[in-house]
Amino acid sequence: MVCGRCLSSVQNIFSNLDISLTKLELGVAETKDTLDKEQVSVLEKALNEQGFEILQDLSVKQIEKMKTLILQKVQSLDIGEDFKISTYLSEHLHKEYSSLSKLFSQTENVTLEQYYILHKIEKVKELLVYNEYSLTQIADMLGYKTVQHLSSQFKKVTGFSPSQFQKAKDKHRQALDKI
Repeated sequence: MVCGRCLSSVQNIFSNLDISLTKLELGVAETKDTLDKEQVSVLEKALNEQGFEILQDLSVKQIEKMKTLILQKVQSLDIGEDFKISTYLSEHLHKEYSSLSKLFSQTENVTLEQYYILHKIEKVKELLVYNEYSLTQIADMLGYKTVQHLSSQFKKVTGFSPSQFQKAKDKHRQALDKI
């Protein structure tokens, strides 16, 4: 689950199946009661029909948690200049960053840092499309030390400068769960 609509969709699935939840947040759904095999099967089918899946493997859960933490941080627009993704993930997941990074890279074929940058650039695109903030404000909200750094990273990832992107008729954006 990567967005508010996902939470709503998952909530509806559980509700339609009369399964009570004690907790529902991005990437996590905890049930009030233990489900039997048939309930799990029906739930899994309903979730799959909506593009979701039940994660059983601990490493898969860990990767989804990393993705969720990165997404939440980028969406918050509260990334200070001194923010370090390595420290943030290590503190939240209580694991050494090197082991988290290795697991993520082996499974996702992209480094955690690259994944984080891709999400930041996608957020920059979103904010540029809405045209509510200046590039300076966007750079500040997403933890870039300078507008030049943001522009350089943006061009490296997209092939366009931020101003070229704004002028383009086709503002190619990626769904966050496809990054």
